[in-house]
Amino acid sequence: MLGTETDEVLEEVELKIQVKKLYQKMAKVLRSRERTVIELRYGLANGGSKTQREIAKLLGISRSYVSRIEKRAIKKLSKAFNCNTEPIIEDDE
Repeated sequence: MLGTETDEVLEEVELKIQVKKLYQKMAKVLRSRERTVIELRYGLANGGSKTQREIAKLLGISRSYVSRIEKRAIKKLSKAFNCNTEPIIEDDE
């Protein structure tokens, strides 16, 4: 019980480090629209996550296209974290 407060602080620091790594990877491997979809979908921008339908309406695209963008972005992030390599992405969107 005595170590609980220290454990909580360490967990919070570790979480902040992981979030920073996530944002770094997102900036390096995702295109602008992919970043937007991931930020909105998982509440990274403002803390409130949105449905695919809500994102589609905001971006003026179909829900199925949001789904494809999300899937592609997650695959890229997963690969970047697992391989520890970041391809150079040209932002053409």
